[in-house]
Amino acid sequence: MKIALIGAGHWGQNLARTLHQLGALEAVAEEDENRRLALSEQYPSVVFHQQYAPILESRVPAVAIATPAPTHFQIAMEALDAGKDVFVEKPMTLRVSEARALVERARAMDAILMVGHLLLYQPAVQKVKEYVGSGAIGQLYSIHQERLNFGRARSVENALWSLGIHDVAVALYLAGESPVEVSMAAQACVNPGIEDDVHLHMRFPNGAQAHLHTSWLWHEKRRRTTLIGEYGMVIYDENTQTVTLHRKSISSALHHYDEGQEVLFEGASEPLTLELEHFLYCVKTREKPLSDGESAIAALSVLEQVSPIEGEDT
Repeated sequence: MKIALIGAGHWGQNLARTLHQLGALEAVAEEDENRRLALSEQYPSVVFHQQYAPILESRVPAVAIATPAPTHFQIAMEALDAGKDVFVEKPMTLRVSEARALVERARAMDAILMVGHLLLYQPAVQKVKEYVGSGAIGQLYSIHQERLNFGRARSVENALWSLGIHDVAVALYLAGESPVEVSMAAQACVNPGIEDDVHLHMRFPNGAQAHLHTSWLWHEKRRRTTLIGEYGMVIYDENTQTVTLHRKSISSALHHYDEGQEVLFEGASEPLTLELEHFLYCVKTREKPLSDGESAIAALSVLEQVSPIEGEDT
């Protein structure tokens, strides 16, 4: 199975490397000449184009899109119209209306549409989903997420759209439903109107809540998800790729219990490889992806409620 890549910038180069390692990279479209030349030396068997039109006109059955977020909708729609299956990096679009249009077009074309919600393919996240879903910590009270770093700022998307959408997708996946209430507190320090530091809060129908703090203006790299339950607490540390159970709880009689802790999962993984393998599998089998267009709509709906991107709808 061969696919083509549209966009080989910062993250697109990771896609190119991984697809090449999987033996699936047929062609690359990249406007920047220096990037094209550098990548063509790395992958001499791959066909390179300055524009993506030749890729849409080719026989390649599927494309991966890793261009700047504001261009995702147009390129993905053109690819679907050209009869391609489509993998598009997060955020799939910058508006829910655009995401719905892509889902409808993919359905009409009988095409696979998948979004790059990378964290869903981490084995550690799958372990957390399985463990908490089994009822091992009883009723789920809350989900606390941190995605903090001194990182690359954006000029269009704020920290929630650029970084936090990963965690929103995970929160919805772990909660198993969409929130009934969302709110946000944020601060734009560097660029007016583009928030560098965001606190997002969600309340779910079952009573659980989720709280996300994301920032690219932070002194250290911190990536952690904590789930608080009736009988214990589960912590997923993304930096160390560990899932730890803390058998700590407080009863309704206000008795404190602490029965120690246990590592439930530990080990490095390659989620990008797993994610792209999943896309290739879905293209071959026509199965619905884990991170399909509908899941992207759910995550985008949360972001759009509290932080809509300004501008006209497409």
